[in-house]
Amino acid sequence: MATCPPHPSYPSGPTAGAPSAGALRHAHWWQRAWVRYGALTTLLAISGLVILALVREETGTEGFLVGLGLATFPVPLLIAAFRWLDRVEPGPWRNLLFCFAWGACAAALIAIVANSFATRWIATATADPSSADTLGATVIAPVVEETAKAAAVLLVFLFRRRDFTGILDGVVLAGVTATGFAFTENILYLGTAFGTDQLTGGSGIASVTAATFFVRIIMSPFAHPLFTVLTGIGFGVSALAADRQHVRRVAFPLSGLLLAMGMHAMWNGSSAFGEYGFFAVYAAFMVPIFGLLTWLVIWTRQRELKTVRTELPAYAVAGWLSPVEPYALGSMRARRIARQYARRHAGRAAAREVARYEAYATSLAFLRHRGRRGRAGADFVVRERELLDELWRRREAARPALDYAARITAPPVPVAAPPWPVYGAYGYGYPTTPATPTTPYPAYNPYRS
Repeated sequence: MATCPPHPSYPSGPTAGAPSAGALRHAHWWQRAWVRYGALTTLLAISGLVILALVREETGTEGFLVGLGLATFPVPLLIAAFRWLDRVEPGPWRNLLFCFAWGACAAALIAIVANSFATRWIATATADPSSADTLGATVIAPVVEETAKAAAVLLVFLFRRRDFTGILDGVVLAGVTATGFAFTENILYLGTAFGTDQLTGGSGIASVTAATFFVRIIMSPFAHPLFTVLTGIGFGVSALAADRQHVRRVAFPLSGLLLAMGMHAMWNGSSAFGEYGFFAVYAAFMVPIFGLLTWLVIWTRQRELKTVRTELPAYAVAGWLSPVEPYALGSMRARRIARQYARRHAGRAAAREVARYEAYATSLAFLRHRGRRGRAGADFVVRERELLDELWRRREAARPALDYAARITAPPVPVAAPPWPVYGAYGYGYPTTPATPTTPYPAYNPYRS
């Protein structure tokens, strides 16, 4: 095994467009990372305290606790589903935590304040409170809520551009943001329903709380994520566009946001379609669209794995990767086996190193893919070298595990018996049965998908 990394085919000096160390040292105080993190954390904390006080005032302490307990049920399942989609190139946990916190605190606070203000203003202007409530639910709420949730995706897109590389990133970030928003909204609705039951004496399966839990937690826990995922797909398509394609980079996020608003408005207005309007919209639109988007994200996930298998062989030829690694890194099953092998033989620390190796290799494949299509940024060379250095530092732990995983998961290549008689394995003479291969393990092609 080589003891030093292969010689790069590009200059090792600083590239044009990369900030110099002096520029970073003389950055203004508001450009420092700790200042931005502190301001963002303070904003989210204040929003969380305010939304907590508002919801508790609306539902009461007992209703708040009941709503909190019931609203927690779908959150782990939704987060696990979005995290599963993100397994090809896992994004940092801090991005997911930010998105969830933004949805649960900042976006929910914006929605409550803006929706209440707009509904009261319409009721005062038209002197028709019932029409104001309907208009607020079908027009104002979709616009305000989807815009507030899209702000989290936009912030990650602008300030964490390296972590936002395609459609799946947009889907995951948008879905987690909407999960946080729905969590807070469900606390409010379930807590209010519990308060209603306390006043009317309702209990059991016929109570308002049970009906609200069935509709919002059992039937439609994916409603808010489904709306906002459309915005995330728009940002994901924009991330795949070249820097010079300004119209496309702006048009697709706006189109996704408009679609999210339209679907949200249709969902909120389903009650105006009659007694069974909700079930009609649910069966005719929500379920088919949910199935279509599920197929789309899984298909995108498979395309990303194919991109890994297609782009990484160039680095294997150059000596940065072993010949079998592109196949192993392009298979989720092989990746899992590699991590299990490392954990079994070298402990949890080695398994974490293998997981990081897989993530860096995937980022490298996506970076090269964008570069070949003319969509890489000015820091392509710097970023490529960073990723290659990260891989080289972890090769001792990762390569044996990936080699083992490739041998375990590689598809066998069928070996046809020759049409003529052959000698037996233990002496001369013609055997009475066709010859069979005597290799200790089946042959495999590491680049076969």
